[in-house]
Amino acid sequence: MKLNRNILGWMFYDFANSAFTTIIVSVVYSVYFIKSVVGGPSGYGEMLWGRAIGLSMTLVAISAPILGAVADYSRAKKRMLFINCYLTVIFTALLYFVKPGDVFLGMLFFIIANFGFNSANVFYDAFLPEICQPEDIGKVSGFGWSLGYVGGLVSLLVALVLVEINIRLVFPAVALHFFLFSLFTFFWLKEFKRPSKPSNYYRIAWQRVSFSLKNIAKLPQLLKYIISYFIYNDGITTVIVFASIYGAERFSMTTQQMITYFILAQFTSIVGAAFFGWLTDKLNVKISLSIALMIWIVVVIWAFFCGSATEYYCVGLAAGLAIGSSQANSRTMLSLLTPRERQAEFFGFYTLTGRLSSIIGPILYGWIAHKTGDIRYAILSLIFFFVTGWILLQSVNLQEGIKQAEMQ
Repeated sequence: MKLNRNILGWMFYDFANSAFTTIIVSVVYSVYFIKSVVGGPSGYGEMLWGRAIGLSMTLVAISAPILGAVADYSRAKKRMLFINCYLTVIFTALLYFVKPGDVFLGMLFFIIANFGFNSANVFYDAFLPEICQPEDIGKVSGFGWSLGYVGGLVSLLVALVLVEINIRLVFPAVALHFFLFSLFTFFWLKEFKRPSKPSNYYRIAWQRVSFSLKNIAKLPQLLKYIISYFIYNDGITTVIVFASIYGAERFSMTTQQMITYFILAQFTSIVGAAFFGWLTDKLNVKISLSIALMIWIVVVIWAFFCGSATEYYCVGLAAGLAIGSSQANSRTMLSLLTPRERQAEFFGFYTLTGRLSSIIGPILYGWIAHKTGDIRYAILSLIFFFVTGWILLQSVNLQEGIKQAEMQ
């Protein structure tokens, strides 16, 4: 594999956007929202946070297939990536103005920022098969995730300093990080141009999406994988949005302690993404992804029985390894099972599947936490998603799926 400006530009977007996932969704803003903005009885903040996640993902689920098809037909992936990226940047910066008691504002700004973030990933992911050869997809995807975790580590270190001054300063700092490092992507990443016909792209998009829904049966291995992904991704998303909250609620860990927790987890995430990317190319992506899901099962059980903050740090190291490997391999597997000429469209379906599943998990987690008053039972519910997803993944015939994609 030879690195060039296209590949480096693509990977730098992982470095840029990881600050949003790490600081806003996982570590700082999630806890700030529940503890300071909402307050109230145990489980109430979790319920509202789960609904904010669920609503933003619903909006993405509705729009992603259409936007993906439009980008594929018009060759406008880079333009769409730019618009959604800076929508996220603007509303992340506006979180600075969310103060205790501003529940509606806190939810609204986050929902818009999270919508932009996840919509941008439709177009970002669809660039992967254009910038490298099929045999290098695993390595490039894995290295991209690894660089993303380095970006997350940088943002955590900055947040560790700013949270001592004023926790709300962290949010515009994340927006600045996202803006500055995304510039490498927009200057270096090139879109391969094709002639576009003057037409009603939205009408064509609906036609293409409808066609894909009717004919996905022609790609049965892709269909089986998407169903598996729908289920296990629910567990991954829920862990991401509630991991910091779980530590703060169950073990009374401070924001500084949770930042340190995620700093340590970043190192195993970097190792996981790089190692499992290598393992994917050495063996195959299905084996690599199956191992990652088994690690997730261990993490959930361990978190349920975990008895101290110190032990929870160890759980975080294992979770970092699992998330680094599972996310990179999920993206790689979809790319291998998808017809090359319709990557943006099918990545739209991939995002649709992921965001639909991301609606269920966080809302269910928040509901269980609110009803039982014990977040241990909420975390235990995630076992179902990982075990079922793993079982369904074993039914996917990878080589047959690759052949089916090449024939379309």
